[in-house]
Amino acid sequence: MQTKQKMMLGALTGLMMLGASGSVFADGDMEKCLGVAKAGQNDCASITGSHSCAGQATMDNDAGDWKNVPMGTCVNMGGKVAE
Repeated sequence: MQTKQKMMLGALTGLMMLGASGSVFADGDMEKCLGVAKAGQNDCASITGSHSCAGQATMDNDAGDWKNVPMGTCVNMGGKVAE
């Protein structure tokens, strides 16, 4: 197999693995975790009303910003499960 073909096969395999890992957790296996989102990586509006959309967090680990995480991992990450 030529080098270019090996690289393409490796890239395709990586994309397939990434897609598979993204579907491991169904929506029901996730929880809303406050205080763990990095700036610009929050999943939706702030609970404090400081912004109204995903990706608008301006600082890391703001207690008002949240991110969906696998069920049971929030507290271990240093966050608080939203009620």
